[in-house]
Amino acid sequence: MSNSMTDAKTLPAPRDQHLRDLADCIRALAMDAVQQAKSGHPGMPMGMADIATVLFSEFLRFDAADPHWLDRDRFVISNGHGSMLLYSLLYLTGYKDMPIEEIKRFRQIDSKTAGHPEYHHSDGIETTTGPLGQGLANSVGMALAERIMNATFGDALVNHYTYVFMGDGCLMEGISHEAISLAGHLRFGKLIAFFDNNAISIDGATSLAVSDDQTARFRAAHWHVQEIDGHDTDAIRDAIKQAQAVTDKPSMISCRTVIGFGLPTKAGTQKAHSDAPGEEEIAGARKLLGWESPPFVIPPALLDAWRAIGSKGRAHRMAWADRVKAAPDGLRQDFERRTRGELPNGWRGAIAAARKEFLDSGKELATRAASGAVLNHLFDAIPELLGGSADLTPSNNTKAKNQVEIRPGEYKGSYVHYGVREHGMAAAMNGIALHGGLIPYGGTFLTFSDYCRPAIRLAAMMQIRTIFVMTHDSIGLGEDGPTHQPIEHLAALRAIPHLAVYRPGDPIETAECWELILDDARRAALIALSRQPMPLLRREGGSENRCAKGGYVLAEAEGGPRKLTIMATGSELHLAVEARTVMQKEGVPTAVVSMPCRLLFEEQDAAYQRSVLGDGSARVAVEAGVEVSWDRYLGFDGRFIGMHEFGASGKIGDVYKKFDISTDAVVRAARDVVRQRHG
Repeated sequence: MSNSMTDAKTLPAPRDQHLRDLADCIRALAMDAVQQAKSGHPGMPMGMADIATVLFSEFLRFDAADPHWLDRDRFVISNGHGSMLLYSLLYLTGYKDMPIEEIKRFRQIDSKTAGHPEYHHSDGIETTTGPLGQGLANSVGMALAERIMNATFGDALVNHYTYVFMGDGCLMEGISHEAISLAGHLRFGKLIAFFDNNAISIDGATSLAVSDDQTARFRAAHWHVQEIDGHDTDAIRDAIKQAQAVTDKPSMISCRTVIGFGLPTKAGTQKAHSDAPGEEEIAGARKLLGWESPPFVIPPALLDAWRAIGSKGRAHRMAWADRVKAAPDGLRQDFERRTRGELPNGWRGAIAAARKEFLDSGKELATRAASGAVLNHLFDAIPELLGGSADLTPSNNTKAKNQVEIRPGEYKGSYVHYGVREHGMAAAMNGIALHGGLIPYGGTFLTFSDYCRPAIRLAAMMQIRTIFVMTHDSIGLGEDGPTHQPIEHLAALRAIPHLAVYRPGDPIETAECWELILDDARRAALIALSRQPMPLLRREGGSENRCAKGGYVLAEAEGGPRKLTIMATGSELHLAVEARTVMQKEGVPTAVVSMPCRLLFEEQDAAYQRSVLGDGSARVAVEAGVEVSWDRYLGFDGRFIGMHEFGASGKIGDVYKKFDISTDAVVRAARDVVRQRHG
């Protein structure tokens, strides 16, 4: 089929008129919604409507009346600008929170039909997509989660497919290479991706910017590949059957489509991508498609047919529910608990055991090592923990001693070697968290959070429990030098709304931060950990989690009302404690405030915040990063000890000395600010 329909008078005859009519329901809703909004992307929904119709009507296992049963098939549109495809399907198949009124409110404030699909806005939206390639990588994580859950609970409880639509833009993005490489390596036979091969991008023909042979690329990554006419419903059906028959490779179906299929003058051109068609173009499309219904009206017979598609999965769901009920008690209870996202009873005992281990030892310990020790305890207590690292396992300390590695075709383990694919790892972990039944965490160096940032941002936006373990969190990295030493990263990450950024200051705080991370199923978290050893500053017993409010007084002022507050996090916390000792000896009542999680501290009431920061006291902050994000606590006359430029290569002690991050520097700043504030 030609990829151009400019000035078309007729359309190719469909293989199946009923399927074409069902697909035209999607096309009509897409062009009407985009036209009413005067904004949107009609091209993809109109071009991929035939593929979606065959997939939903004949293959996708789902039940619109119960969108959350765990063994449903997953459907993701990675080319999320074509959101009206998904919204149309949700309305047509009868999802309760996607009425026609929401279709009419496409791209309007507070509607469920945002410009790009947003998780939590409506049932049936499996993930937030928009940044191209993210949905593809999410689907890889979903497929991984399905295989791991299948290996744990068997075919009777978990045995479903993950389907993803993707466009040229998704495959141009670098994350696509990471995602397809990982999926091919791990042999995800139940992952099927449809490539909207329409050869058009926003700028024009894709040949302006890319000449890759995408099918060869996927074959090289060990995918099963087919090429079809994306408007031939018989070919679509046969391709899906062939893909399902391949059990040891993910499948890519390259679908030659016409962007904006049905538009008389814009189909097959860049004008179909993201422009409102215009009333005249829509009138022409209605004539070309033979669509006589007014805007937003679906003929009753066709709507009934779509609603039947939306309910056909009920029998599958009920049979699955019966299998869950019939499962052995222990297996069923564990499966249902995981499905609800609840942690096992007694899991906090692992935190208590880790704290006791640190207290009994009393030794200096890098917080990355402390984190690894906590994970050794947590893994035995929380079997759904799924660890991993972007080829830095020994450095990140992310593999618990009893964890078994996932290997190609072998999914009974709980540790993933993601390879040097930081971005793909982060996005795949989001897919794992969205799938349900597993709690993903994965590690790399903090400086490479830049490589992960789009996926971290989406995790925070979706408010899912994805855990990013970032070690080597400062110039304390040492000899690897400024390319690997994070300077601005903590401030940049703290700027992401809803992301809990933890930087513990000793082993006890590390255990407490892990407890807080796991305790909140609706919050993405990042824990920044040191390479270098740090002293044990917290030596009290008990189980109180002092990090729970994000900031607390580690050591209170003595000898009178507080005159000075020294704030710190992570590997600089002990410098604050040492400086306090000096200032106290000089007769300045000084408190040390540990701030392991700024987000949690900001959630406390003003009275608590004032009590911690000290009303009227002079303030100093020390952190081996940039000052940004400390300003609001320091005020106009506070002092900051930290980084004002990139780092340097050398031994840890020499690097800290070069940039004057030391106890002496904190004391000098403290004396200066106390003199200014108190005379």
